[in-house]
Order: sequence, then structure tokens, then C-alpha cells
Amino acid sequence: MLEIKNLTKKFGSKIVINNLSMTVKDNEIMAIVGPSGAGKTTLLRCITGLERVNSGAFYWDGKQFDPANPGKEDTIIGVVFQDYQLFPNLTVMGNITLAPTMVKKEPKQQVIQDAKELLKRLGLQGKEDLYPYQLSGGQKQRVAIVRALAMNPKILCYDEPTSALDPALRDEVAQIILDLKKQEMTQIVVTHDMDFAKNVADEIKRVEQIQ
Repeated sequence: MLEIKNLTKKFGSKIVINNLSMTVKDNEIMAIVGPSGAGKTTLLRCITGLERVNSGAFYWDGKQFDPANPGKEDTIIGVVFQDYQLFPNLTVMGNITLAPTMVKKEPKQQVIQDAKELLKRLGLQGKEDLYPYQLSGGQKQRVAIVRALAMNPKILCYDEPTSALDPALRDEVAQIILDLKKQEMTQIVVTHDMDFAKNVADEIKRVEQIQ
């Protein structure tokens, strides 16, 4: 279970998130929704450690941790970025295996085998040697999800996963998220799409713009 207590984030004198607390239960999906500029993506960046908070604390199963400084402990948070952020000079397999081998120092052959299993699960078998420019938008997103899963995170976070997708692909992403829930993956989804949030989430957290 992820607990966030009394999180405050400022940019200069502007308070973007003020004393926010929330709990994400194991194996559940939380959607974070709100108007543009309300701080949804900033909140996600704080949870994933891409932004340092001004105050507040993070707990995983009752143990405090710092998302911005995970050290050598097990990966708690994984993230799928809105623009995927795949390395254009690496193949699909290269994108997936880079972090587990370089950051976690896992044996390369085991990482490759695990990556193949994940690619198969997400319908990407046969794409291992393609480069990002050879993939569709939906395929790039699935590769980004596989890359995040390859680090074996406890929680998987998504930043606006449907923003650039047509309705058919939006339904496909929803199914991927729900399938991962069946595999006991705890997930956080930041989205402006309320229908999508209602479709996938066990709980919806609304954030409002601070005046």
C-alpha cells in the first residue's frame, strides 16, 4: 500500500499542491483527475521522484521511502510517460533491457528472457529488433509499458496515457491496465479523460487548481 502524507509542492512562491494526503491500496487502480493546470502531472512527478517535494512523506507498506532517491532498494515506482520517451537509437529490446542491466545490474540473458515474456504478454512479439520510428503510437506506448514493467515496480504510473490516441486505442490501453490489475499490479493513472478514469479506476482522486 502506498501512503502519501501532507505533500506540498511549490514552484517559487506558487503553491501547486497543498498538504495533500492519499492512499493507494494494493492491486487497485487510482485515477488522478482534474482541470488543466491543477497539478495532476506535478503530483505524478512527485510520486515518481522526478520532482522533489517541499514537504511531506511517502510510505510503502508502512516503510518511509524517498521517490527522488530510491538508492539500491527494490524499485517501488515505475512510470510510463505521456510521450513515451523511448531512446530513438535503441531497438525495442535495447530500450527495455537498458535499465535492468545498467541500474539493477541484473544478468543480461535473464533480462532478455524476461523482456521477451513481457513483450509477448502485451502483443509485441516479433518487434524486438525494430526501432521506435518503425512503431505505431499504440505500439510505442506498449513498449513504454514493458520497459517500466521490466524494472519490476510495485506501482506503475501513467501520465495521460490516452491523450494522443484514437478511441479504439484508448480502449486497448484500458484493457492493458485492467489486465495488469488482474496480475496484481497497483497502478496510478493521471488523466483528463473522466470516462476513461471511470472505466479503469477503483478510486478517483480529484485535484483542484489552487487560487
